Amino acid sequence: MNPDFQPKPKLLDEVRTVMRLRHMSIRTEEAYVQWIKRFIVFHDKRHPREMGEAEIRDFLAYLAVDQKVAASTQNQAMAALLFLYREVLGKELPRLNQIERPTKPKRLPVVFTRQEVQAVLAHLQGTNHLVVSLLYGSGLRLLECLRLRVKDVDFQTNQIIVRDGKGEKDRVTMLPVSLKEPLRGHLKKVKRLHEIDLGEGFGSVYLPYALARKYPQAEKEWGWQYIFPAPTRSVDPRSGACRRHHLDESGVQKAVKEAVRMADIHKPGSCHSFRHSFATHLLEAGHDIRTIQELLGHADVRTTMIYTHITVNSFRGVISPLDR
Repeated sequence: MNPDFQPKPKLLDEVRTVMRLRHMSIRTEEAYVQWIKRFIVFHDKRHPREMGEAEIRDFLAYLAVDQKVAASTQNQAMAALLFLYREVLGKELPRLNQIERPTKPKRLPVVFTRQEVQAVLAHLQGTNHLVVSLLYGSGLRLLECLRLRVKDVDFQTNQIIVRDGKGEKDRVTMLPVSLKEPLRGHLKKVKRLHEIDLGEGFGSVYLPYALARKYPQAEKEWGWQYIFPAPTRSVDPRSGACRRHHLDESGVQKAVKEAVRMADIHKPGSCHSFRHSFATHLLEAGHDIRTIQELLGHADVRTTMIYTHITVNSFRGVISPLDR
């Protein structure tokens, strides 16, 4: 065999390589790979090069009709297949643009009242209480909160910098004054944990966009550490390095679900409901919609406008005909 011969990488390995070159998240990578696998299996393990628009249409129809998946799920499957053909296989499918994307139903977000927020928080403790307090007090998404680094919180200006939020955008939001001391106390514990890791020969953290190569010492610096680290170290599935990642969101989600039940609240609330509540309560307090848009990181103010439909002021002055 020719010693210079390099076997052609398998299709899914190619997909992963291209996604990593584009700095796509590991969650998106996992989701796209799973959809591509399902597409191939659905068509009796035929190679995607042998298929095209017709097979993609059949697969998407199967998801919608037989599997009855949500519109957002079907859109994700379509995005994965578009990525496969355009970015990995280099195959343009002009008629694919004619496939009508399913429209997500417009639903009003679940919002807690101020009393309900306090009731849920009363049934949370420790780190979960602090995380959920930040979701409500700063309008953060759950993963944005868990991915915060020490350097992203400015105690002097009462600001939090959200790095690589949705759409890979940075933004600034508020740090509630009432959370400054609890957060400082939490960081003292995290720093002691980091010092233990360093003493045991670990203490490095994942750095995005090849910053680890550019700044070799940064991965062990205090400022780059996660504010909410995982209780145990784990192996990075991409690099194989043993690190302490951030807290897994599933634990917080389960704690919130249980706290909502304990508070005897019958709304289908979740961690994201606290972000919705943040925006709604600011609107009710008379704050400008554009300011709220910036705090939430919405690209379009029309996304923020949905909260105007659920504030307690929406029907102020309107009397039900039954009450007349």
